[in-house]
Amino acid sequence: MEHPILEQLRQRPLLCDGAMGTMLYARGVPYEHCFDALNLERPELIQNIHQEYISAGAQIIETNTFGANRLRLEAHNLADKVYEINRKAAVIAREAREVTGLPAFIAGAVGPSGRPLQAPDEQRLSELRTIFREQIEALQVGGVDLVILETFSSLSELRQAVLAAQEVGGLPIVAQMSFYEDGHTLSGQSAARVAAVLNDLGVDVIGANCCVGPSATLDAMKEMIEAQQYVETGKSMLFSAQPNAGLPTRIDNRFIYVSTPDYFADYALRFARAGVRLIGGCCGTTPHHIAAMRKALDDCYGCDESTTVQKPASTSGNGHVTTTITSPIEEEVILPRQGTKTRLQEKLEAGEFVVSVELDPPKGLKPTKLLEGAAYLQQAGIDCINIADSPMARVRMGCIALARLIQDHLGIETIIHFTTRDRNLMALQSELLGAHALGIRNVLALTGDPVRVADYPNTTGVWDVDSIGLIRVINGLNAGYDAVNRAVGAQASYHIGCALNLNMTDEETEREIEKYQRKLEAGAQFIMTQPIYEISPLERFIKLAGKPPIPMLVGCTPLHSSRQAEFLHNEVPGIVIPDEVRTRMKAAGEHGQEEGLKIAHDMLSQVRNLAEGVYLMPSYQRYDVVYELTRMLKSEQPAR
Repeated sequence: MEHPILEQLRQRPLLCDGAMGTMLYARGVPYEHCFDALNLERPELIQNIHQEYISAGAQIIETNTFGANRLRLEAHNLADKVYEINRKAAVIAREAREVTGLPAFIAGAVGPSGRPLQAPDEQRLSELRTIFREQIEALQVGGVDLVILETFSSLSELRQAVLAAQEVGGLPIVAQMSFYEDGHTLSGQSAARVAAVLNDLGVDVIGANCCVGPSATLDAMKEMIEAQQYVETGKSMLFSAQPNAGLPTRIDNRFIYVSTPDYFADYALRFARAGVRLIGGCCGTTPHHIAAMRKALDDCYGCDESTTVQKPASTSGNGHVTTTITSPIEEEVILPRQGTKTRLQEKLEAGEFVVSVELDPPKGLKPTKLLEGAAYLQQAGIDCINIADSPMARVRMGCIALARLIQDHLGIETIIHFTTRDRNLMALQSELLGAHALGIRNVLALTGDPVRVADYPNTTGVWDVDSIGLIRVINGLNAGYDAVNRAVGAQASYHIGCALNLNMTDEETEREIEKYQRKLEAGAQFIMTQPIYEISPLERFIKLAGKPPIPMLVGCTPLHSSRQAEFLHNEVPGIVIPDEVRTRMKAAGEHGQEEGLKIAHDMLSQVRNLAEGVYLMPSYQRYDVVYELTRMLKSEQPAR
């Protein structure tokens, strides 16, 4: 059974990545530094470059191990690190593939020994084979899918590298020589001669890389392909090409390559039409070149989103077991474009007066009542639904699952409340990544109610971070990095909310304002306030702290009885109901619901001039009250 990458190469061209050294030098690594040692010294740098190439469209990425053989590493006093450097390089590449979530084959890159071969004897050839085998074995243990022998100028040395790879076994072999403008190697062999020797050795893919640009490389490839047409083989040969970005020019002690991405895109098609199946770039090429080549190849050959890629499930010295995965269609809900905004974000930026309603998740298995309530409120014109996160520290259905149910069934956007009470730092990030993949992007970052008030008094809270720390974590994910600065494959597009208590006592004022400012600094993008029942707490806050630089949704829980008003005022932290409002509710008697609705509407009508929206919290699932209030607010023309 043929290896999956060879099967795919027979079906259509596959795109390999571009230069690693060029990218490292551009990031400030000097040429005299051992690039291979960076696998141990700065693995995140190598991983980021791999991720850039995969995101640009590379279907094969090469490990950062071109010079990671014993002889080359000796020059840097690292000869004893061959196994460690090569295995780690493979692990880094695999990690980059996992982080991006895109299918790609991992190729173990093996370059020449770095010692010229002059009239080699059998002992010297055997030593070379041992050196290459040592490196390839380490790459295989690390989990590479194939090996690419590249930039060889001596056919004799390349032959030893091929034999070493075959002795290791289990990996497809790509063998590439470097040719000059005259179509010959440094040691004088023609492209046709190289193709004949490599074909006799049983190499899976033969080709050319480095030294020259696309034009001369294409000439060499045409000679190889034409020569093989007259060779009797049991199967058609596969060919590869990875040219430099033209010939370099020296400017201020720097080598500059002049071939543009568009030029490479044109040559990608020329290579493919000539019969080359593995196409990539060498010195001077960047993710921009790869992206242009990928677009050109996809436009010409079509982009099959269901292409399967084999990724190792486990590896051993005797080969590897593989499992098949399928690349998903890049729907926005699964793989959002960088910078994608939520509908809530767009409405706030457009100046719409937004109405959001909070619904508590069910305490049991059935979300039917909540979904019916959400559908009912949707008819009133609400803009989004807040999903609480086990409020009052009592067990309820998870907010992420419920948010997805609402979005799937009703098509209305949600805001999840997300607390640091129940999750350690690892779980916080894992669940956030999952929410993002499910299309849930509006997140209200909260510390959470104390566990001691819950039904499980012996349960301990976590609180690795508070709400400010959570905002920083989410903001980091929006920049493309987790809490320990590891890349997550792309920039997330969370819309980050923070809570604000407007009902501050004189003693609390300084602390609350300082906390609010820290939330802004951490990256909060919108505010949702605790409920208020008169406009004065909002006016006081603005007078003390200034008009918030981000949108604010002012909270309100419509009252429906005098008893409820007294309970909220006297027993619920963070809620203050003015004496005048409590007096009005007491006087309303059995008409408390109507009076509570009027109080809420009068107050929220004034909010229009000071905030960007409202955040309604129905008491005891009284959806009818917030339905009517939403309808009243939506029927009015904004006064802003």
